[in-house]
Amino acid sequence: MSESAYTTPRRSTRMFMRVRVMVTGKNAEGRKFREVCETIVINGHGGLVYLNQPLVSDAMLVLVNPFTQEEQECRVVFRGEVGEKGQRIGVEFLTPAPHFWGVDFALADWPTPSEPAQPN
Repeated sequence: MSESAYTTPRRSTRMFMRVRVMVTGKNAEGRKFREVCETIVINGHGGLVYLNQPLVSDAMLVLVNPFTQEEQECRVVFRGEVGEKGQRIGVEFLTPAPHFWGVDFALADWPTPSEPAQPN
């Protein structure tokens, strides 16, 4: 197995966790869909889910957490292989949502904005 080198660190910690979510959007044919699915990996900036819809990269979706009814807009950033449970789809939230999954992600590992320049 080969090693992968990343030039930039991840924005937040990933967790392998199954969470049921409702996904709505338009599939590759332009048809509206609504599907209950399960996550594979989650983080404060998105996640990886199994979906049974054909999607294109950059497709806009809405994820709904059925326990909190919170909605989060996201876009497709990865399309993986198709398996028994569906296609692996990576989504990125349009705005970071560290509490969307019901897990408190450590904000300490999130990058911080640069300090403003101080006048001399």
